Amino acid sequence: MSDQQKTIVCFGTGPAFKGGMSNYNTSLAKSLAGMENTKVHIVSWSEQYPSIIPREFKDKVSTLDFLDGFDISINYLLNYNNPFSWSKTAKYIASLNPDKVIIQWSIAIQGLPLHYMVKKLKKICNCEVIFDMHFVIQKEKSNIDKKFTRFGIKQADTFIVHALKTFNELKQLFPEKKFALTESGERQIRVKDKTIPVVKLFHPIYDLYQPDPNFDIEAFKKENGLKEKVFLYFGFIREYKGLHHAIPAFKKLAEKHEDVSFLICGELFWKTLNNNSFSTKFKKFVFGALKSIFLKGSEGEGEYNPLKLVDELGISDRCMVVDTFIPNEDVNKYFQVANAGILFYESATPSGIESLSYNFDLPILTSNRGHFPETIKEGLNGYMAKEYTEEEMTATMERFLANPIPPKNVADMKDAFSWEVYSNAILRS
Repeated sequence: MSDQQKTIVCFGTGPAFKGGMSNYNTSLAKSLAGMENTKVHIVSWSEQYPSIIPREFKDKVSTLDFLDGFDISINYLLNYNNPFSWSKTAKYIASLNPDKVIIQWSIAIQGLPLHYMVKKLKKICNCEVIFDMHFVIQKEKSNIDKKFTRFGIKQADTFIVHALKTFNELKQLFPEKKFALTESGERQIRVKDKTIPVVKLFHPIYDLYQPDPNFDIEAFKKENGLKEKVFLYFGFIREYKGLHHAIPAFKKLAEKHEDVSFLICGELFWKTLNNNSFSTKFKKFVFGALKSIFLKGSEGEGEYNPLKLVDELGISDRCMVVDTFIPNEDVNKYFQVANAGILFYESATPSGIESLSYNFDLPILTSNRGHFPETIKEGLNGYMAKEYTEEEMTATMERFLANPIPPKNVADMKDAFSWEVYSNAILRS
């Protein structure tokens, strides 16, 4: 990197929001701020979705400040519901005179405000606009997601993808465009033939949460009735994550093994508001009507609740369920007490929970869907179900019990997926 200072804007959800995208954008900003000769700003959504969506997106319980000790400014500016903020955000970013603006792309519906923000920004700012692509084809089957995605990201100077699957989807979305794939990060924006660089990287390993060396694992297990071997599901409870298959698969395992427990931590994605309030009922009515128009033959997942299976299958004594949003300061204990993570997803883009698991040297058990075949090395950092059946999920857990993966195996592979490697690739242009 040159001696001249670079100014970087990380645009996405800031740490006031819940979930992996907030963690990702914050981790990226901290990593870039730790590089030589960089000045980093976080510019965040203030409201990232239409106000009609019946869900609480803000983190109102955490006390741990991820930016404490870092010289990173943060401004919550872009309001989905206020078009005047779209131009205001672009003008503010331009006033920082950035060299690079890295935009986290996570859902098609955000294409409308992002399109207008980027369009305005590129008129008034000579900076590289990078879209960090967490998906191209959405998990939800919307009639308009392809249009919103094309509209939202078409002005990018550079794309970052975390899997070859995403790169191939990008080519399918823009068959008329030329792309140049690089894994080193070295790139040149070729204006003459309109070739767009695509940097193929990875989902870096989260380091926001750290193990507590004083945490008493055995005491926690005893207090919560957990057995010797603990399987962990962590994160928002969404239908595509397959918990409704993982719970019955665990029941079959528990019938054969007395020393196993299932620790399920996460809030039901669509159960974060007071269902008895008029505003919630109104939002659900309108949102449900809109989903029936735009979701192809899908009933959505508003009533999805696989946690009921724990009681229905009679395994409540073998499961610990924490069905609320986990505060930042409490995350470590659930990973420290676990022996393996469960990610039997029906579909998978690079997963923040996978990354978070590796941070705690925790091996994972996954489906053979999405990007997992690219990241799971059988017996090294996890085991992968050969088929997407509950029987094969049980068999995968059996393989882990028979041949546990030492945490050192996971620790040894982490350097290749570090934020430092990731940040260097972004700056290498």
